Amino acid sequence: MPERISVPKLPRGLSRLAFRFPIWLYRVHLGWLLGHRFVLLTHTGRKSRLPRHTVLEVVRYDKPTRACIVASGWNTKSDWFLNVTANPIIVIQIGNRCSAATAVRLSSGEGAQELLDYSRRHPLAFRELARFMGYRLDGTEDDICALGRMIPMFVFTPLSVEG
Repeated sequence: MPERISVPKLPRGLSRLAFRFPIWLYRVHLGWLLGHRFVLLTHTGRKSRLPRHTVLEVVRYDKPTRACIVASGWNTKSDWFLNVTANPIIVIQIGNRCSAATAVRLSSGEGAQELLDYSRRHPLAFRELARFMGYRLDGTEDDICALGRMIPMFVFTPLSVEG
């Protein structure tokens, strides 16, 4: 079982600004620089009902369907998680493509498999993200799967896929 070494706090101040910087890349039409590794998520505030934006790292991107899988690194504390749970109709932008989409939470077993696959494809990024989120892993597949069962994960699926 992954050991939690610290509980990451939601970013504030300068670190919040750094986390929000990729949003500006999308706003100035440079989202293509981030490739398929990041998605701009536009979701509706559960209280304000206003559009909110966040950029998330993509765990897996399915090119034919343009669906992407993301993880909630701050577990159930992140605003986007709470907003998407309250209203799963979203807009996603990957590169320069924007689509209306739905957000569906994966089962813990599906999340475990997705995180294991991600750790195999991007071992350095996986280790750094796990460390950043405050997890100490022993590197075994069982430990990685246990973490994948703990972290909420979603699939964002476009409502229509056009050529």
